[in-house]
Amino acid sequence: MGIYGLQYSQTQTGAYALVLEEEEGTRRLPIIIGSTEAQAIAIELENMSPTRPLTHDLFRTFAQEFHIDVQEVIIYNFVDGVFYGQIVCSDGKMEQKIDCRPSDAIALAVRFKCPIYTHEFILNAAAFEKDANEAGSLKPISIDDSEAQQTEQGGFNELTEDELEESLNAALAKEDYEEATIIRDELNRRKK
Repeated sequence: MGIYGLQYSQTQTGAYALVLEEEEGTRRLPIIIGSTEAQAIAIELENMSPTRPLTHDLFRTFAQEFHIDVQEVIIYNFVDGVFYGQIVCSDGKMEQKIDCRPSDAIALAVRFKCPIYTHEFILNAAAFEKDANEAGSLKPISIDDSEAQQTEQGGFNELTEDELEESLNAALAKEDYEEATIIRDELNRRKK
């Protein structure tokens, strides 16, 4: 599976929908995740550098120091609307599967650049077919209409690009990654 995108959840306040897409198929799997995990995934995908390491970055550093590699993550079960994940780790001698939330597993997968897998029964139960008119390649994460409205409400659309860069640096310094993401998206929108 590949990451198709992240967007605000329309069903749960304060949550995001992480949408995975079959790399050689036509189905997409939406998983509702918390804002912290959504930020952790988006920050890594967008190559943003927080001033201090986030929890998932700390885990990566810890694992690397002890020569442990995350080889793959698996979304292995789906029960009563809840997804279950595992990370598969190895120190070169022993392989270990560790149970975790899918959002944490995917936040680690993007850091370790490892594959994301799921089972056919999960896709049959929770996935949907992508629109036949869409291109087959994965799309980068982008803000949706509600985030664009939030950008306008925050007054960022009235700032110059230099002022936006300063605001972005200030948001990163105070570790407000949600605001930093909105500012970064406004900068990206202007560059198009």
